[in-house]
Amino acid sequence: MIAKLLPSLRTSLLLAAGLGALLSPLAGHADERGKEIYGPCAACHGEFGQGGKKGEYPRIAGQQAKYMESQLKAFQKRIRVNIPMVPYTEERELSHEDMKIVSEYIAGIELPTAIPTFKDTDDALTRLQAMEKVMIVPREPGDVEAGKAIYQKQCAACHGKTAKGRGMFPRLVGQYSQYLKRQVDLYLKGDRPHDEETTQGVLNTLKPEEIQNILAYVTALQEEVNKQ
Repeated sequence: MIAKLLPSLRTSLLLAAGLGALLSPLAGHADERGKEIYGPCAACHGEFGQGGKKGEYPRIAGQQAKYMESQLKAFQKRIRVNIPMVPYTEERELSHEDMKIVSEYIAGIELPTAIPTFKDTDDALTRLQAMEKVMIVPREPGDVEAGKAIYQKQCAACHGKTAKGRGMFPRLVGQYSQYLKRQVDLYLKGDRPHDEETTQGVLNTLKPEEIQNILAYVTALQEEVNKQ
């Protein structure tokens, strides 16, 4: 029986290898295309998607691809109003395919959250470039344990237990606190839609101190994620 299966198994493996060889260059091309599209974005969001100016421009590296794509479309349609994004989504006439490609490219960027270990032979430029990729967000004050309890009950179902996001819901861990606070304020005022149907969400049911405790937990969570 095994002997009879070997030829078909061998054929399947050869087909899989051939398909992999065909897809590999395509994947590389998509990655290069994503990097090309991202080029102008680096002026604000940084070469590695690490953001800038202490959160005036958010970290987008490692963000959920589906979420990124949905936000680019929202900027283009003016559903989410953000003047700096107009030249990049409207004036460039960014196609939906390009939005998908650049979102997947950004999602694939990994930023370390720990100081790298250098070798004695590493020169100054190597050390500088490695340090530029390190993403360390200052911890927010607040009750971390209380924030954890609220987050796991109210937020984890959408944003994930470790706040890395899920599907259409964005990654929170590793994000600048200043940016998160600004978005919370926009949600509470109704200036930024919470989803496609309503401006109301979980945040509208929480007290200011509870939101602050969640921020304290999320910024502390980065350290736990780094240990995994």
